[in-house]
Amino acid sequence: MWKLEVADGDGPWLFSTNNFVGRQIWKFKPNVGTPEEHARVEIAREQFRSNRSRCKASSDVLKNFQLIQENQIDLSIPPVRLGDGEEITVEKAETALRKALRFTSAIQASDGHWPSEFSGPLFLTPPLIMVVYLSGSLNTVLSSDHKKEIIRYIYNHQNEDGGWGFHVEGHSTMMGTTLNYVALRLLGEGPEGGRDGALTKARKWILDHGGVIMLPSWGKLYLSVLGTYEWSGCNPVPPEFLLFPSFLPFSPGKLWCHLRTVYTPMAYLYGKKFVGPITDLILQLRDELYNQPYEEVDWNKARHLCLKEDLYTSPSLAKNLIFDGIHYLSERVLRHWPFSKLREQALQEAMKLIHYEDENTRYMTHASIEKSLNMMACWAEDPTSDAFKFHLARVPDVLWLAEDGMKMQSIGSQLWDAAFATQAVIASKLVDEYGSTLRRAHEFLKQSQIQANASGDFRRMHRHISKGAWTLSIKDHGWQVSDCTAEALRALLLLSQMPTEIVGETIDTERLYNAIDFLLSLQSKNGGFSVWEPARGQRWLEVLNPTEAFGDMMVETEYVECTASAIQALVLFKRLHPGYRSKEIEASVAKASSYIEDAQMSDGSWYGNWGICYTYGTYFALKGLASVGKTCRNSTT
Repeated sequence: MWKLEVADGDGPWLFSTNNFVGRQIWKFKPNVGTPEEHARVEIAREQFRSNRSRCKASSDVLKNFQLIQENQIDLSIPPVRLGDGEEITVEKAETALRKALRFTSAIQASDGHWPSEFSGPLFLTPPLIMVVYLSGSLNTVLSSDHKKEIIRYIYNHQNEDGGWGFHVEGHSTMMGTTLNYVALRLLGEGPEGGRDGALTKARKWILDHGGVIMLPSWGKLYLSVLGTYEWSGCNPVPPEFLLFPSFLPFSPGKLWCHLRTVYTPMAYLYGKKFVGPITDLILQLRDELYNQPYEEVDWNKARHLCLKEDLYTSPSLAKNLIFDGIHYLSERVLRHWPFSKLREQALQEAMKLIHYEDENTRYMTHASIEKSLNMMACWAEDPTSDAFKFHLARVPDVLWLAEDGMKMQSIGSQLWDAAFATQAVIASKLVDEYGSTLRRAHEFLKQSQIQANASGDFRRMHRHISKGAWTLSIKDHGWQVSDCTAEALRALLLLSQMPTEIVGETIDTERLYNAIDFLLSLQSKNGGFSVWEPARGQRWLEVLNPTEAFGDMMVETEYVECTASAIQALVLFKRLHPGYRSKEIEASVAKASSYIEDAQMSDGSWYGNWGICYTYGTYFALKGLASVGKTCRNSTT
């Protein structure tokens, strides 16, 4: 039976900055669980499978089963149900609130965070399968039980037309279908495998839509590394870009951090034209994925092809001309001395950045896309390296199990969820009843703050300050985030006003100051707050977006949600600690409030980027404006 374990970190290839607080990994224990528990899990799995076309996201049933059992909290309060026209009373509202709070407490982990799934994209798991396959570590990293659950997950999210989407609720795309088809084959499924001919349908979908030459650029790169596509059919990802000086508008440090950390390993792999071992299975895939013999594919023509179902941003003539110029001119020149020395220098710079990123994220990397790519790059550089072994040890950190199966999720949302859960419990004003929940959460929040910047000359490595910040997930992850910092700070400030005998000792004031310093560093001239780093790049760089499936990804920018979270934290901090940077905070809040007001749309809503759009954006905007005293009576916004 699968069991979720938290704050676990045994092994010589693991290291942590806070004793693994917040770490959540699934382990299979064959001798654990009663027959009744096993049966309950199987029922949950079958219910998901039966309803998968109607409800495509899992409900974290397996995790909830375990935590509720471990915490032994009475959940027997009957639900409140109101009939038509029935009056809502204070008593009924309090009953519903208590029931919600008990459930919240029941699914809290022992280290104070609230474990949960953080997934949805269907292009994350396959590259991980690819890298452990080509490195020969598939059976070392993934047990037969892991494989069984990953296969379950992939089949569960196959669309009725035989394909897979970009995410679990998306229409079928070449990217989703090809990557998941390949992953299933690498996991041991035959070409006719799956219930009701699932893989036959998938292969038909791929071939009916032109074969894998219609993949977007990222998919072509993955298959090139695997050996089922040719590098000559990929648009260039030149590593020399990493050598551009900082004064140029398109230097690495001015780009969006996620683009930078994804581009770097891609550029290394492209620059080396690295290809994994060509096995019998790889040769079979070459036969299965194309409408013509592999040797007859026009790779040069394939470079610019992309299925319309995969397009989010249409390729421009200018972008294609740039790709062609690099492909026909630069790439040919860089093969020969002395220009080959420049390629060698660029590859060294790429690996320097990759190793720096790995070490400062404890080999979790910025996100799951980077995790697989950095693993590929480390193995391509040296298959016997310690770096690759460190990477393998952190693979469990990105695997999550639910009733729909096992998937590679993103880095986790432990801190984000804990900050909001803490604020919600405090807002209930039932602190005496749920003090133990708050005490555990309080300790988790304190132990999750980053207390030092990234190592060495972090600015040379294109990193911003992180001291005083919180991440989206856990401290070991290391990547600072503005709204996560603001919400964690706000939760700690609220806890500081409560009795220590109930919620525990407050955080050191100096650490609050560090959080304020970090937050203020991310405010732009227009008053808005960015996410990870200051908004340094120019928006016109978006015309150079090298991807087909993503938009607005070239440079960091400001967001209503981040700005609203920052306002709330700054206002509360100024009230409780008026002696620290008070005038700067006052000016910051004024500018941020104006930014939110200016960002309002004509229908009164705000666009949200990090949640379900308008409802999400408007919720945060209103909370931010309310915290500075704006009401329906004194604000036209």
